[in-house]
Amino acid sequence: MKESKFYKIDGTEEKAFRNRVDYCVGTGRIGLALQAEYQKQLKLVQEEIGFQHIRGHGLFSDDMAIYQEYETASGEKNAEYNFTYLDLVMDSYRELGLRPFLELGFMPSRMASGGQTLFYWKANTTPPADYDAWCALVTATLKHLMERYGDGEVAAWPIEVWNEPNLPGFWKDADMEEYFKLFERTFHAVKALDPRFRVGGPAICGVRDEFWIRSFLEFCRKEGITPDFVTRHHYTTEFPENQGHYGYAALSDAESGFANLQTTRDIIDSFPEYKGMEIHITEFNTSYIPNCPLHDTNQNAAYLALQLSRLGDVNESYSYWTFGDIFEEQGVPFTPFHGGFGLVANGGIPKPAFWTFVFFKNLEGKCIHRSGDMVVMDKGDGGYCGVAWNSGTERVDRELEINFELPAEDGREYALITRLVDEDTCNPLRLWHDMGEPSSLTEKQKKLLKESARPLVSSRRIGTQQAVEPQGTLAGSGTVTGRKVQVSLQLKEFAVVFFELDPVLPAGDRGYDYERVMQRKNG
Repeated sequence: MKESKFYKIDGTEEKAFRNRVDYCVGTGRIGLALQAEYQKQLKLVQEEIGFQHIRGHGLFSDDMAIYQEYETASGEKNAEYNFTYLDLVMDSYRELGLRPFLELGFMPSRMASGGQTLFYWKANTTPPADYDAWCALVTATLKHLMERYGDGEVAAWPIEVWNEPNLPGFWKDADMEEYFKLFERTFHAVKALDPRFRVGGPAICGVRDEFWIRSFLEFCRKEGITPDFVTRHHYTTEFPENQGHYGYAALSDAESGFANLQTTRDIIDSFPEYKGMEIHITEFNTSYIPNCPLHDTNQNAAYLALQLSRLGDVNESYSYWTFGDIFEEQGVPFTPFHGGFGLVANGGIPKPAFWTFVFFKNLEGKCIHRSGDMVVMDKGDGGYCGVAWNSGTERVDRELEINFELPAEDGREYALITRLVDEDTCNPLRLWHDMGEPSSLTEKQKKLLKESARPLVSSRRIGTQQAVEPQGTLAGSGTVTGRKVQVSLQLKEFAVVFFELDPVLPAGDRGYDYERVMQRKNG
């Protein structure tokens, strides 16, 4: 099945498009930053995408060893703090140009009121036995960071209180009243240390989200608290079906997800004192489980392109969960392609979704077109760039041809350069499958998988002559007619393409004849 679309873009009207693709990215628990493979994956992500912030779980979990206790000769227990691992982690982030988006959690076991834990790494998810001790831990940690990195620098790091307290696994009994107590005490402790800190919550996910957002703001109003922002999460698959180590999940309708996000905006704006308050999506992905094979596919990449084109409409930021597959919520994965959340598979292999983020990061200029399958930007120098995608919630063998027309300089030639990601050109998952799905990769296999995990770069110089129709895997073609340039993009199912269209500025060397080199005319 082939579908064709045509867009006439006059370029005179700027379209609404808030691109915050690089604001923040997620990272499992932050203690994983002490691993070499983690750092290699994060370095790759920063080189190609360059996120501004990073958010992870487990700041106060036992593996970070921050909260300690000792007993005096009289038998009295006192608290002390160990920032050795914290410094190593934060130093590594700063070396890569990252600021933390600090999530305050989980509970140190020695401070916890109960023994409930979550995940392979035993995150304690109970309230503190002593709220004064919790607030002292929070303020001591922030004070240490300020002393190490500077007051003004650390005060600019956003702070989120806990993670998904509306889910009983993440907060004992999903006790709303107890979470509100945690938020209030933490909020006041942080602001007392330095009022410049920006503090938000409630970091809810899914279950009764509208009720929690409204109740949270009602509580804040009652207590005279003004959060600096509201946080929530956003996942877009149905309930998974489990088989072996994997959970197979179908994508949900994107429009229902966008409508759900709009409800959060509407609820906040219904409170006059909180109207316009920032919303930060501190986690988003398609599936909410770390063993969903969908995450490794081109289908995921195309669906995320649609998400990235619209998540900025009502949200200040949206943080992809996660940058890499060093991740242990359900234990250490058995294979490199295990359906992990990450943009990068273990072994340093970029997944197709990695390039969706690269493409959106490379958008520049003002938006002159935004639709359900393409964003086009006017770069302001006579050239254009954009991202187009062919997404779907299920495979229907749909190919998409996108034709569009843009203003051009009369008689000018243009260079059309495309970077194509589809199931034929950038699909390490298929190569891994064809290799026999090895669980332990050899260096040769890793090298091949990395080679297969890069977009196909194609180019065409287009002018007043009728362009040859695209052949093979060439993604685009076009012609110039008068003051219009017409472009055609060919997208197979689940394809994503980044394109640039720039005026050609001839700068050839004396005597060089490309047509003669190609033997297309006699010398």
